[in-house]
Amino acid sequence: MKRISWLFLFVVVLNNVRAQQPGAPIDVLQYRFALTLSDQYNSISGKATIDVQGLKNVSSISFDLTAKRADGKGMTVQQVKAGGQAVTFRQSEALVHIDSPLKTGEKITYEISYEGIPTDGLIIDKNKYQSRGFFADNWPNRAHNWLPCIDHPADKAPVDFLVTAPVHYQVVANGIQVEETILPNNLKLTHYRETTPLPMKIMVIGVADFAVQYAGDVQCIPVYSWVYPEDKEKGFYDYAQATEILPYFIKNVGPYGYKKLANVQSKTMFGGLENAGAIFYSENSVTGTRKSESLLTHEIAHQWFGDMATETEWAHIWLSEGFATYMTILYFEHKYGKDTADHMLREDRMQTVSYFKRSQQPVVDTSAKDYMTLLNPNSYQKGGWVLHMLRQELGDSIFWKGIRAYYARFAGKNASTDDLRQSMETVSGKDLRTFFQQWLFSPGQPSLDITYRYQQDRKSIALTVKQQQANLFAFPLELSFYGANHRLLFNKTIRVTKKEETFSIPATGPVEQVVADPAVRLLYEGTVKAAQ
Repeated sequence: MKRISWLFLFVVVLNNVRAQQPGAPIDVLQYRFALTLSDQYNSISGKATIDVQGLKNVSSISFDLTAKRADGKGMTVQQVKAGGQAVTFRQSEALVHIDSPLKTGEKITYEISYEGIPTDGLIIDKNKYQSRGFFADNWPNRAHNWLPCIDHPADKAPVDFLVTAPVHYQVVANGIQVEETILPNNLKLTHYRETTPLPMKIMVIGVADFAVQYAGDVQCIPVYSWVYPEDKEKGFYDYAQATEILPYFIKNVGPYGYKKLANVQSKTMFGGLENAGAIFYSENSVTGTRKSESLLTHEIAHQWFGDMATETEWAHIWLSEGFATYMTILYFEHKYGKDTADHMLREDRMQTVSYFKRSQQPVVDTSAKDYMTLLNPNSYQKGGWVLHMLRQELGDSIFWKGIRAYYARFAGKNASTDDLRQSMETVSGKDLRTFFQQWLFSPGQPSLDITYRYQQDRKSIALTVKQQQANLFAFPLELSFYGANHRLLFNKTIRVTKKEETFSIPATGPVEQVVADPAVRLLYEGTVKAAQ
């Protein structure tokens, strides 16, 4: 995902058994959602066919599904079958409970027939041109408002969407289109199939009047632009940038995990949402000026980080958002140069420091109950900065080798922050526990008071660094020393490990100015001044 408006995504072998929540009774092996949509009503009807495998012996199981509420919105389950036989069930506020025993290792297919008006997750509304449309918007755990499912990122599964809708609509979804059939009564069936396991947060359908363009192939991956017909010329121009962005991540990270990439103008509540192989962007992302390049880059980066390699729990969302943020910076560095990247990093550093003044939470925040609150500068900008500092710690070659190793190991699966650390340690041979603990599991960043004095008799500079924040950090600090007329004398990197420390730095002549972090390598705030 998802740059929100204020912030402004070899061969991969997939395991059959994927990561689950601790104690989960089942592993979903396959979803098949058959949905019927109408022009007259906001009510939808659906049949969810869900193949599961038991992970423990249980007498019943549950799927997430919002029940019908007092306002009339929500889903009413009409029938449930297990293994083709009708079984008893009941609905609570957010679950459908199925009376069907299941043994460890046993596989069974559940069929859940239901209908209702989505409370959320599927946006049924008119677009800015007053044309009706249906757009899934599942992030983070809003899919259960219209789909029976396990609405958690740890349970990934392939998915089929079979959408029956009025014939004038076009349908986009995850995967590739395998069928389109005209039906009686001016209806049309469109069937998409995605064979790569996905978490529910990035399963998607978009049903609207579209103009569609084939933008080109990138290493045999077809790239399409789906925009409102009124925005056809501008949208095709803006979204075609994807064909330039995609090769960078294929080359530097690993193979693209899906069989197509569709960039879709939509009614998403976010600036962009990284649905697998079918990225949804806000209506106003289309301008005809290509100012959305960073947004497209962010969401495309998510196809690797967040979509293919998915966080095990919401608390590790930085593995999605921090990666997409920094990968965007790396792409811009590749395309436009280091000055552009440094400017982006400085802006992200300011937002990180400013956010810490409002919220003293670490990046890996297990306290959040409302997952929307995790869409903050800790997850985005600070997460990106952690990767930037990790790159400085390891060097470019080892950093990229570690990124590729991490992705190769967890593509199609789930990963935690410790999984990333272990991947990087394996490749680099370094112990990174302190690095990860201080930057990701501890709040804040260094707040430095740096003073210096030139000592003529000793031909040296006495430089004192005080850490003013509560948590002690250990880090390299690069300094530039200038003489008269702002002439650079030399650069020096020191290792800061204490609350207060004075360094003696040889200097053959007077120093009139010291600049901290000239190459933009450290997440910090602070001042540098001559000692009185």
